[in-house]
Amino acid sequence: MTHALDDADPLAPLRDRFVGTDSRLVYLDGNSLGRPLTVTAERLGMFVEDEWGDRLIRGWDEGWFELPLTLGDDIGRVCVGAAPGQVAVGDSTTVLLYKLMRTAIAARPSRTEIVIDRDNFPTDRYLAMGVAAECGLTIRWLDVDTTSGATVEQVAEAVGEQTALVALSHVSYRSAWIADVPAITRVAHEAGALVLWDLCHSVGSVPAELDAWEVDLAAGCTYKYLNGGPGSPAFCYVAERHLDTFTQPIQGWMGNTDPFLMGPDYVPVQGIRRFLSGTPAVIGMLAIQDMVALIDEAGIDAVRKKSEQLTSYAVELADEHLSPYGVTVASPRDPARRGGHVTVHHPEMQEVVTTLWKRDVIPDYRDPGGLRIGLSPLSTSYDELERGIDGIRQVLDGL
Repeated sequence: MTHALDDADPLAPLRDRFVGTDSRLVYLDGNSLGRPLTVTAERLGMFVEDEWGDRLIRGWDEGWFELPLTLGDDIGRVCVGAAPGQVAVGDSTTVLLYKLMRTAIAARPSRTEIVIDRDNFPTDRYLAMGVAAECGLTIRWLDVDTTSGATVEQVAEAVGEQTALVALSHVSYRSAWIADVPAITRVAHEAGALVLWDLCHSVGSVPAELDAWEVDLAAGCTYKYLNGGPGSPAFCYVAERHLDTFTQPIQGWMGNTDPFLMGPDYVPVQGIRRFLSGTPAVIGMLAIQDMVALIDEAGIDAVRKKSEQLTSYAVELADEHLSPYGVTVASPRDPARRGGHVTVHHPEMQEVVTTLWKRDVIPDYRDPGGLRIGLSPLSTSYDELERGIDGIRQVLDGL
């Protein structure tokens, strides 16, 4: 089926490069796990036969050893506005956030507080609580509107001379609220604090300008809009101005000055490599490379424009077809303040999502009563979105 909006979409032809987009399944959960690219399926087989199977251990000297940094530079250039030498790929998001939190705390040894919002992603909150307990710090919680997120004014009121770290998300996982990163970062810096931004729900969908915004630290996952696959390694950003003095707490051989010397002492290598710990997940980086290349081809600004148009259409359809059933939009209505998904609320949404999955319509659910419509700009069509909204309507009509 064709749709007038798809016919007019300059990025629509790129949808054919993803596995499964020719099926009738409606996939509205790309903000949790992105579809794989067909080129990745081919590449993985070639990798097993050629690079791994033929080159074997020689692969480390032929590109694998540098891949966390070369791919990091690509992510920095294409997606997050970071000059080379500041982004590295490796570990899970949780491990990297832990490293960066401990790094920031160590860099502000006389300070005693971490500022974070109560509606941040659970991992971020749990890590902050754990780091605070380890280091004898206090959490200063921000109580935010769950249909939006942390504001500049809230952060300004919370930070002070005891603030070591402010840890927030660029895009809220629940509401899709886009934080004012440059303004919040300036407010934290004026108080002498460092700022750590979680980019998990923005990278690959909402552009960032980490260098221009003077961000200190950032981390993000790669299995959502970067389509790296389940469990693909995350990435971290450390601003160049900090690289000579910041160290991280998980001292592994890949972050040592000479990993293959196998010497008795750990001496952190210069540059972003010092934030690596163990052997990098080479296979896990292959799909990320393919998706970053596709975003580069499309242009991150064009991706963002398509994202705004998709989410605006989702809000329009929800207002027209779902509001008669008592559904409300629990995301910002201003597309400039909204990331790549739209959350709609109804008390029975958990039951609705369970039924939808049985009908091959795949959104996701977040308490309390939130159905998230995740829209990947390069793989989601307007027709698919419209069929998904109609599926939600049909289930609500049968309640």
